[in-house]
Amino acid sequence: MNKLAIISNFLGAIKNKYISYQEDRPFETKVKMATEVEGISGLELCYPQDFGDVEAVAKLLSENNLKVSAINFRSRRTGQWLRGSFSSQSATERKEVVEDLKKAMDHAARLGCDKITTCPLNDGHDYIFEMDYNKAYDFFEETIAEAASYRPDIKICIEYKLNDPRGRCLLGNAGETLAFCKRVGLPNVGATLDIGHSIQAGERPAQAAVMLARENRLFYVHLNDNDKQWDWDMIPGAFNFWDFVEFFYYLRKVGYNDWFAYDVFPKEIDTVENFKTVVACTKKLIEVSERLDDGKVKELLEKRNPAESMKYLYSLV
Repeated sequence: MNKLAIISNFLGAIKNKYISYQEDRPFETKVKMATEVEGISGLELCYPQDFGDVEAVAKLLSENNLKVSAINFRSRRTGQWLRGSFSSQSATERKEVVEDLKKAMDHAARLGCDKITTCPLNDGHDYIFEMDYNKAYDFFEETIAEAASYRPDIKICIEYKLNDPRGRCLLGNAGETLAFCKRVGLPNVGATLDIGHSIQAGERPAQAAVMLARENRLFYVHLNDNDKQWDWDMIPGAFNFWDFVEFFYYLRKVGYNDWFAYDVFPKEIDTVENFKTVVACTKKLIEVSERLDDGKVKELLEKRNPAESMKYLYSLV
């Protein structure tokens, strides 16, 4: 089974624009909480929040037998880069972002991790005639290319999302992200497929995974769920059971054997209890996907008879 990790921020402060559900916790407490969830063997660390003392972080993780699945480079920050980071019109701001991203890449190498994941949420626009799209894409490509060229041993994984906080993000789906990666043209620039973002964007996550994998750009996966209306970061399988089953089936077919990291929002529920359920549901979904017989699936796909396909699927549960 793939290795499982939790994004460190989801073990701390939990709040939205209306309610604060849980207060922030020291990094040491977050690590302890992660060790209490059976099946979790890593953390996705958030930069710069988790990097006050890198050597202390490395020591703490080693003492608790936790690996680093990826470093989450936060490109949206209060008081900084308010009109985008990678695509900012300001050359000074873009330089700041690149230099900071390079630091995060060095930290990744120090911690034995080969991935930076970043969700460029604030690189986008709210209104028509607000952004020069050509320049925005040029700036975005240039900043990512410069950082990726700095350390070819570290992958940069672009986590696409349709919107939030911008009305429309520049990279809102798998196709846009793949086109962007091919424009950059470097082998260490690929995608983080957050299944919740994929669902919200109206994609079939399995199809998105296959498309990215065909071009060797499926670098990393986040797991959560939603109701197709908003990115609620819920427990996997809560809404889209069969999408998850198909997703896990095709991840095996394309040979994805890297980390699954959890991007799940516990709200007022006990955080450790919530993530124990998250892991249990993931294992069950994977187990159901493994009940699929390759020969039978091949036969059904050739027939393309949904009545027969659905009958077979429901015979497995």
